[in-house]
Amino acid sequence: MRLTILGGGGFRVPLVVRALRAPSAVGLVDEVVLHDVDAERLRAISNVVREIPGAGPRVGGTTSLDDALRGADVVFSAIRVGSAAGRVADEQVALDLGVLGQETTGAGGVAYALRTLPVATDVARRVAELAPSAWVVNFTNPAGMVTRAMGEVLGERVIGICDSPSGLVRRAALAAGLDPTAVRADYAGLNHLGWLRALWVGDANHLPALLANDGRLASFEEGRLFGPTLPRLLGALPNEYLFYYYCTREAVAAMRAAPATRGMTLAAAQAELYPALAGSSSGALELWEAARRSREEGYLAEARGSGEQRDEADLAGGGYEQVALAVMRAVLTGAPAELILNVRNGSALTQLPPDAVVEVPARVDSGGAHPFTLGPFDAHQLGLVSSMRAVEDATLLAARTGSRSAALQALTVHPLVDSARVAQALLGGYLAAHPQLRALLTKP
Repeated sequence: MRLTILGGGGFRVPLVVRALRAPSAVGLVDEVVLHDVDAERLRAISNVVREIPGAGPRVGGTTSLDDALRGADVVFSAIRVGSAAGRVADEQVALDLGVLGQETTGAGGVAYALRTLPVATDVARRVAELAPSAWVVNFTNPAGMVTRAMGEVLGERVIGICDSPSGLVRRAALAAGLDPTAVRADYAGLNHLGWLRALWVGDANHLPALLANDGRLASFEEGRLFGPTLPRLLGALPNEYLFYYYCTREAVAAMRAAPATRGMTLAAAQAELYPALAGSSSGALELWEAARRSREEGYLAEARGSGEQRDEADLAGGGYEQVALAVMRAVLTGAPAELILNVRNGSALTQLPPDAVVEVPARVDSGGAHPFTLGPFDAHQLGLVSSMRAVEDATLLAARTGSRSAALQALTVHPLVDSARVAQALLGGYLAAHPQLRALLTKP
């Protein structure tokens, strides 16, 4: 079995290879092919991967997309169109206009999607031609929109993943004194916009008791992030990315007060790290591990108090690489798994259209991902989801047709853009910052 990783020079790729070299994954795939358009990044990550201990698949690399895709049984798509510089611009243009500057949420997420969707669609077409029986596991953000765009070419052979929901469920279950593997979660929403609405063990829902307990809520990341009052008012635990919706003013203030945006910090770190890794004959893994720890400490820093660090217990249990491997194991072996994934809605959430890509629990097997039928959203959840569905529809239309009006509509109706005039300025700023968008958005 052959696994191809697109964006193979990405910082988190060693996590996937390390997971593949764990005893539980031995024999799952025979070969891993790393693909990246940047030869130095590919060489850097190849040096890290070479030092990861354990038995496992052979790992190679190429800058040729066609060579990477031929013969692939599974494709992990983790590309970043525009690289770190694109993220810096996405965040800074928004912050300069007084609105949220975040890479996947808000105006920056729209800009990122507009750059990424045409490339992801082209990749899907190449997969359809060169590896038509391959499964595509999409990590590329904004994951819901990208999964939907690739699915328009490849159908249900595309499955989107994010580690935020599974991490939330695991942490909440442990805080409630439950075995995470024995819990059935009622989680529903869109990517980076969902709520944990129940924690079932048999016929008992343990979430209300957790929400009522200040001490247990304070014992894990989302409980500390939102505090006790908001989850109780909602009757649910929000995904961590909903901090940007429920605490927008505080998030923007913290970002504007910071000496550098998250994108700037990571870009500066990578500009130093990648040449060092690429030129390393030994010690690349140690360098990368130190950078990974530093990177984790800065995640969602705007949501934490001064000097507050992430709790290592919140990070335990694995991240997106474990979700990806669970999906791959299920589709390759047929052994079923239940995971929270980004998949075509079908009839899972009856308030949304069948072609929507939703983030919900699903059963995965050799036939793909099959979402479970869930209860309806409440009025608040449906309102926010519907608003973001309008943003996604307009963004996808703009990427598909090159319409500036559709791109402007996506920015104008976004809940995190508080002025139609600001939306016009945002579009102008992103067109000035990104040549790709100027080339794409050529129609009225």
